[in-house]
Amino acid sequence: MRRFKLFIGTITLLALVFGCTACGKNENELVMVTEAGFAPYEYYKDGEIVGVDIDIAKEIAKRLDKKLVVKDVAFDFLINEVKSGKADFAAAGMSITEERKEEVDFSIEYTTSNQVVVVRKDSPLTSFDEIQNKKIAVQLGTVADMYVSDNYPNATLMTHKKYLTAVEDIKSKKADCLIMDQLPAQEIVSENPELKIMDGILFQDKYGMIVKKGNTELKQEIDKVLKELQEDGTIDQLILNHSK
Repeated sequence: MRRFKLFIGTITLLALVFGCTACGKNENELVMVTEAGFAPYEYYKDGEIVGVDIDIAKEIAKRLDKKLVVKDVAFDFLINEVKSGKADFAAAGMSITEERKEEVDFSIEYTTSNQVVVVRKDSPLTSFDEIQNKKIAVQLGTVADMYVSDNYPNATLMTHKKYLTAVEDIKSKKADCLIMDQLPAQEIVSENPELKIMDGILFQDKYGMIVKKGNTELKQEIDKVLKELQEDGTIDQLILNHSK
């Protein structure tokens, strides 16, 4: 009986220790999650995640007197990371949509995104109407993913965790085109001379940062920083600084 009680006591202690380790957060840290494959907003440089959103996040952390911790996760995991409390907020070219508002709270919008179509230079496609029945690549969970599902029902939707794999599908002709934000698209085209951006803007959307529902204090601080950086032109300058 004593052994049994000792065994139960050990399990309870381990559960408490590991439970606290898993759910405990350093109060001196501000944890941000992102998907670092989306230049100029977030990308790797010399092994470090940098970009427009990172610079903004540093200012938010500074105002809160906290150390910024940035974690790189898959785009379609971002909302769950915030909802679960593993992260305080997320910034990753996150389009503001009604569907997402049901799960998280958004900051004010801080930039406008132009969604464009990337094709091979030898592609016969010249207009948006011509991609109706084609193989369209998108990043999983993005607004482009939703847009294709709603507006191109006859197309073959090819979802990717990372834009880089989508780009390879375009280059190898497994996909006919890729829909994505204009600024990252320009970065991709500059690095892949066999690709080009189709003329015109497919649609526009607005970017915001996300926090857990009800986290009013953090949302207000983020909104305050974003408003100030918009009004003084800092965000526009950051986009220029991080664009090639």
